[in-house]
Amino acid sequence: MPLAMDDKNLGVNELEEKGQLGPEVGQSSEIGIFKEGLRVHPEPTADPLDPLNWPRWRKHSILAIVMYLYFMFTYVTTNTVPSFPELQEKFAISYSQVNWTVAIPALGLAVGPLFWSSLADIFGRRIIFLTGTLIAFAATLGAGGANNYQGYMAARFFQGFGVSPGSTVGMAVVMDLYFEYERGQKLGLWVLAIDTGLLVGPIIGGFIGLVSADWIQWLTAIQFGVLLGLEFFFMPETLYPRTYMLARMPVEISGEAGLEKVADQKKDPAAVELSRTTKLMALNFRPVPGLRHPKAWDALVRFVLTFRYAVVVVVVSVYCFAWYWWLLCVITMIPAAYVQYSPQIQGLLFVGLLLGTLCSEVLASGTLSDRIVTKLAKKNNGVRLPETRLWLAYPAALLSAGQYKFLLAFDIVGI
Repeated sequence: MPLAMDDKNLGVNELEEKGQLGPEVGQSSEIGIFKEGLRVHPEPTADPLDPLNWPRWRKHSILAIVMYLYFMFTYVTTNTVPSFPELQEKFAISYSQVNWTVAIPALGLAVGPLFWSSLADIFGRRIIFLTGTLIAFAATLGAGGANNYQGYMAARFFQGFGVSPGSTVGMAVVMDLYFEYERGQKLGLWVLAIDTGLLVGPIIGGFIGLVSADWIQWLTAIQFGVLLGLEFFFMPETLYPRTYMLARMPVEISGEAGLEKVADQKKDPAAVELSRTTKLMALNFRPVPGLRHPKAWDALVRFVLTFRYAVVVVVVSVYCFAWYWWLLCVITMIPAAYVQYSPQIQGLLFVGLLLGTLCSEVLASGTLSDRIVTKLAKKNNGVRLPETRLWLAYPAALLSAGQYKFLLAFDIVGI
């Protein structure tokens, strides 16, 4: 049923109330679209505005922007580490206090997703990316111009808060763009961005610190400015009303068909008068139409409800504490452990970790994960199981075990 002009920006609930949605909405299509003998998920539509149907160059360019933001996610926390001595002198603070300048933006990174996630499911990914990056840009200018410790810490918190959409919202963008069988590789690249940001930060910060500690923030502000421009001009909305559009614009193939045939089934996007993806306004402050929208506080509620599952909470907490405690301890203790070296040499000490991170993406993640999942799915009657991605965690855990000797050495020498 065509939509009236006044109905083009309504959500699913409102359209149901106006009688614009038929009973077929929410029902799965009987069309079978397969890749390597396995049914693809999500199910694509015949809509050229469907992110799954976008050309690869557009998908990859959006992925690069998402990776850029996720790179900055950890880059802003660690790029100041080589300048710790200068920050101590500037603000007349102790080493423990200067360590908090890494912890405070990390707090913003932790709190931010609880605020942004539900909003991204209501207003879309694009406006959240733009808003978060703008906040991070402004906070970085504040950090660069701060004259006291309190102002610097406040700016550092909002740096983390502003860049935090790169995590949950960034993952949602990857899910919008790619089929399930592609996601191991794409999410591997996405995770590579946060890992490299963590390690590249001190390397760049060490050399920029030759100018001044403030210039570390000015360079970061330039990086956020470039990112803001890329988001505005090259990142369209990816949140897509798939259930609604599958009922209006399905791929018309009888029986089973290969994924390559979907490209031949594209229809005129104007056939459905619903504003979506690239047809939305450049700055969209209204809920994305055609979707059931969560409440703004739903992400926080889901987080709290997770604590009902003790096994999940314990495992995730142990992993996060062990991993991030170790990594941040290594990063923040480098200036104290190697005081005989200049900040530039201290930054270069992270090159080994960076190379190890790059090798792990090639050897124990990404494409290999996708291949394992596909192989095991074929043995499981074509059903993909999320836990099959865990197989690569075992060799990674064994290789990482020896790295804790670094912190043990700290304890022995009394640092």
